[in-house]
Amino acid sequence: MRKFFDYINTEVIHKAASLNTANISIKIIAGILISKFIAVFIGPEGMALIGNLRNFLSAVQSIAIAGLYKGVVKYIGKFKNNVTELGKTLSTVFYLGFFCSMLLALLIYYNAEFINGLIFQGNYKYTYVIEVLAIVLPFYALNMFVFSIMNGFSKYKILFIINIIGQILGLLVTILLIWQDNIDGALIAVVITPALNLLITVVGILYRKNLMHLIKITDFSFSILNLLSPYMIMAIASSIAMPIVLIIIRNYLIAEIGLKEAGYWQAMNRVSDYYLMFINSLMVLYILPRFAEINTKKEFRREVFSFYKTIMPVFGVILLLIYFSRSVLVNVLFTEDFRPVQELFGYQILGDFMRVLSMVIAYQFLAKKMFAHFIVLEIFLFVFIYFSSVYFIDIYGLQGAVMAHCLSYFMHFAIILLIFGSSLFGILPDEGLDNN
Repeated sequence: MRKFFDYINTEVIHKAASLNTANISIKIIAGILISKFIAVFIGPEGMALIGNLRNFLSAVQSIAIAGLYKGVVKYIGKFKNNVTELGKTLSTVFYLGFFCSMLLALLIYYNAEFINGLIFQGNYKYTYVIEVLAIVLPFYALNMFVFSIMNGFSKYKILFIINIIGQILGLLVTILLIWQDNIDGALIAVVITPALNLLITVVGILYRKNLMHLIKITDFSFSILNLLSPYMIMAIASSIAMPIVLIIIRNYLIAEIGLKEAGYWQAMNRVSDYYLMFINSLMVLYILPRFAEINTKKEFRREVFSFYKTIMPVFGVILLLIYFSRSVLVNVLFTEDFRPVQELFGYQILGDFMRVLSMVIAYQFLAKKMFAHFIVLEIFLFVFIYFSSVYFIDIYGLQGAVMAHCLSYFMHFAIILLIFGSSLFGILPDEGLDNN
């Protein structure tokens, strides 16, 4: 336990300047304000439609950058003192990202009507929103490219400042568009606010302009692409599948129960996202790098149970406070029309607790590059969530969606315990983590 907090004090506080974690509070505040405006000006029905568009945008953004972000940050940090390898990395990522984002933008633009039918089930005509999304998508990809360069060079302070500006600008634009055009404004805001962070790209290019001469088409490297490919596969598998599953489940709720009820479910997911941001950030900062550096099952077991003993009880207490104050939270975050959301907190919170329990151990897949295990388990989770949601929704209605969420992550945790059973509960010889 002491080692854990020593690490937190020396490493995590230092890394907290990273854009991925230091701006969490800003993101949550902005998200709460946006949720409130959606609730007041649009209502539960609009919340459901916006949820579908957000999920679709999340998926296409991952495809647009080919799932490269985490791998790019790692290898830029690794090669930053090796001009030759750095040039190959930057060139490979830039041209691959450019090709993927432009191809995807064209596909989305010329199939906007078809995609509108998939996202909104043909009941609503927001084809123009999909077309706007296609137009701004390459700007998002370029933004993330420069973002990853600066993150790889540990330029956390300037990234943090620029991102604060981007968050505030995005918040103001979103509120203005919702106030003027209600649901149409909200949907447009969803697709253009990520591109508003082009400010990061512009400043980033000026700040690291000495790197631009390293980007050459002739330095495109298949060896670098091979190094990045596992991260690409894992990122795309997890970043695409879950949003698509959520869209399918939400559309099923709309078809079987109603648009308003689907909005209640989306509101519950929004609340869940807020409190999970903090725990996710902590795991990225501590668990992933720590697992990457340990080499024995004994150390792995010690770290897992240390996290369970120190962090999970605190997280559990926070979840209990959220549950018992759910009436106040719903009133603050949304409006009286969202009062039925209170009934969804129980199973959602329990499922999120199980989700964090499993995520702590599952980071070992990433740390030790157990890509096959990761992908198979992710596929199982997505399939199980979908079928269990359909089953429970048919029986219990809206409550069935959160019941399926809870059961799915319970099963996910159980399978992870089976995979790492010997490492966590078996007799530990002096050996590495090759066998679980």
